[in-house]
Amino acid sequence: MSVCVIIPALNEEETIAAVVGDVPRQIAGEITVVDNGSDDRTAERAREAGARVVAEPRRGYGRACAAGVGALGPDCKIVVFLDGDGSDCPELMDRLVKPIVDGRYDFVIGSRTRGERESGSLNFQQVLAGRIAGLLLSWLYSVRYTDMCPFRAIRRDALAGLGMREETYGWNLEMQMRAARAGLRVLEVPVNHRRRAGGKSKVSGTLRGTLLAGTRILATFARVALERR
Repeated sequence: MSVCVIIPALNEEETIAAVVGDVPRQIAGEITVVDNGSDDRTAERAREAGARVVAEPRRGYGRACAAGVGALGPDCKIVVFLDGDGSDCPELMDRLVKPIVDGRYDFVIGSRTRGERESGSLNFQQVLAGRIAGLLLSWLYSVRYTDMCPFRAIRRDALAGLGMREETYGWNLEMQMRAARAGLRVLEVPVNHRRRAGGKSKVSGTLRGTLLAGTRILATFARVALERR
């Protein structure tokens, strides 16, 4: 199965080349970096590293992910998402992709809380939010999640059938909720996690970012949970 990687990026010129370079080419045939309105050299660095760059000037994590999906080539069968800040570990991509290639699962998500975490890579709020979301989703859909990790893989046709709508920080949670509700075969696997390799976090790096992300995640949960099935 052809595997494609989507990396949403906003002002990640310090890290994006290394992230692209760490993607195992024996697994991923296509790497797309979505420049989400950067005002630095993120796009230039990504191209130099060998990625295709797609521009999505309207800022929003969900918008960037959707733009990447919309730009995929026709041969892509499995989509892998990861962050562009160097905190995810692309060398572990096979853990996410192989269960799908083998036909056992449709959606595989990494769990940073179950893997080895570098000190300071996740703050208390991030860990707690993942645990709470996992408990709520277990109650709603009887699917076990422990994290809302951005490092994940999903069959492209399964993703297309989810009807994703979230344009900002709630994209990851919406995918998990819709996948569970759709009855996809879901697997969570431990993945390691590092502190970001450079730049500043748009979420946990500022109080405003943390509050905005938290608000959007809560709104996403309420919206999807209350939708008519």
